[in-house]
Amino acid sequence: LHVRSRRQRQMCIRDSYLSGQIPLVPETMDVISEDFSEQTHQVFKNICAVCEEAGGTIQDLVKVNIYLTDLSNFAIVNEVMSQYFKQPYPARAAIGVRALPKGVQVEIDGIMELPSTN
Repeated sequence: LHVRSRRQRQMCIRDSYLSGQIPLVPETMDVISEDFSEQTHQVFKNICAVCEEAGGTIQDLVKVNIYLTDLSNFAIVNEVMSQYFKQPYPARAAIGVRALPKGVQVEIDGIMELPSTN
């Protein structure tokens, strides 16, 4: 394992912080459905789009925070996540919350590392 100093890392990598994504269909801005699996797929589709807009891909994510209104759904998140990421997966944390915007069941934010353009 090669570890770079913080200064070397800053010279090579730029971080992009992704705002939390919820399962909204971009064309309508409506929640995709009440089904947890469908909501999770839509969140990852939205994350893919945001990553691409920022000049990267979902594979460039190094950390994700997964906010769930029911932590028992974490196994479903892992199953869906495996369809979008190649191993090694980004570091992740599951956080139980009481409620999320628009009454959705899942929200995900993240940190993406991209090569510096400087």
